[in-house]
Amino acid sequence: MAVLAYIGAALAEIAGCFAFWAWLKLGKSPWWLLPGIASLCLFAYLLTLVESGNAGRAYAAYGAIYIMSAIFWLWAAEGVRPDRWDMIGMGICLLGGAVILWGPRPA
Repeated sequence: MAVLAYIGAALAEIAGCFAFWAWLKLGKSPWWLLPGIASLCLFAYLLTLVESGNAGRAYAAYGAIYIMSAIFWLWAAEGVRPDRWDMIGMGICLLGGAVILWGPRPA
């Protein structure tokens, strides 16, 4: 469940931020802000679905999924194929996020 919530949150965050980017950088209508704000609210809500016990841990582990999403955005939206250093860095981040989220803790 956590991974799905994180992936949904990453997509919602990227979509929400892109709406602001489109308005400010691409000259799109301010009406783009309405779905952008809704998307950012969805992003925040989805993070609350993660059962980590602590908001800080949920946010820290989410960072790894966001980095993965950003690397895939680089490839899919910008047409820049990630190099091995992008992939190695993303793997390190994903491993770190998994340790933060699922590492054993005393009860």
